[in-house]
Amino acid sequence: MKTNLYLVIGAALLLCMPLKSRAQGCVAIRSFAGSSGEIGSQAFLPKGEWLAGANFRYFHSYKHFGGKEEHKHRVEQGTEVINDSYFMDLSATYGLTDRLFTTLTLPFVYHERSSMYEHGGNPPNGLGDRHKTYAQGLGDIRLNLAYWMLDPGKNMMGNFSLGLGVKLPTGNYGATDTFYNQGPERNQTLDLTVDQSIQPGDGGLGITFDLQAYRMLSHSLMLNGTFYYLANPRETNGKSARNGGTEFSVPDQYAARLGVTYITPLQGLSIYLGGRHECIPVYDLLGGSDGFRRPGYILSAEPGINYSWDKFSLNVNVPVALERNRTQSFLDKKNSTPDNPRHGDAAFADYLVNVGFAWRLSQKSREVFQLH
Repeated sequence: MKTNLYLVIGAALLLCMPLKSRAQGCVAIRSFAGSSGEIGSQAFLPKGEWLAGANFRYFHSYKHFGGKEEHKHRVEQGTEVINDSYFMDLSATYGLTDRLFTTLTLPFVYHERSSMYEHGGNPPNGLGDRHKTYAQGLGDIRLNLAYWMLDPGKNMMGNFSLGLGVKLPTGNYGATDTFYNQGPERNQTLDLTVDQSIQPGDGGLGITFDLQAYRMLSHSLMLNGTFYYLANPRETNGKSARNGGTEFSVPDQYAARLGVTYITPLQGLSIYLGGRHECIPVYDLLGGSDGFRRPGYILSAEPGINYSWDKFSLNVNVPVALERNRTQSFLDKKNSTPDNPRHGDAAFADYLVNVGFAWRLSQKSREVFQLH
């Protein structure tokens, strides 16, 4: 039976692509996006055709780490910071040629952050009064251009694409909300800048690079991987948490994924299993690294499932954290002394829920790529 490689590779890469994950917690990684992301049921998009995509993500972070060590006492004492974050990315991809394609991504976010330390302090010295802050709206728009380096018609068993793009500072990076128990006497309620981790944007004009690749190992197994890097030349954005202290940094970020897709005998169904690495580095590739940031990384095991039918595709991925590390920031290092080393903490989630849907708006009748 003929297997349409258009559909096979599209389904497999659809599973492999969701780099728009955001690190799961106070390590403030903005939404990731490769050139194709969750773009649709066919990875090779012929000239003049469109793909529309929607990707939803959610995480609940509450476990604090300093380095790789979990600060379990925070949950035990009830002083943990809790972030509930929801993301919806809407994307449109257009085939400029049979190998060159461009993707526009419009991200929307909604965040809830619950803490005591921001509202009068943690006990025993603080008030122990827990409240929530919120931020929502449009995030940082991304525009990517990518190119399949090998002719898809002659290299059906393996290929790779390189992408270059921009991230625009369209998201609010100075969102404010109500904070309680403020001021010297802890008796004021003020409208102040919310934490960096729930800001819709980062305030920087960024340059993005991405790589995606696959290799058919057999008729039912595919090795696939992706890499994404965002360089933010701007050092700080002029905002600071609760309008005091050090300005927010505008950090770089990167992610890498490698896994295997199994194309099941059931038409349109494939299963993915891989590893995932997401990181905010301590030092930026371009520009300075000063300002407040929570650098760190998450290593995750990532199972996923994808189903494609006709012009549609649906995928679900649930990365589960295996290792979390809140690394020492540039500011930590700068302010540390031998007698007083500095190393901040951050809250992380146990897992991320990622659901993607894609719709091919036009379908050419010719079957260009077929695997017999």
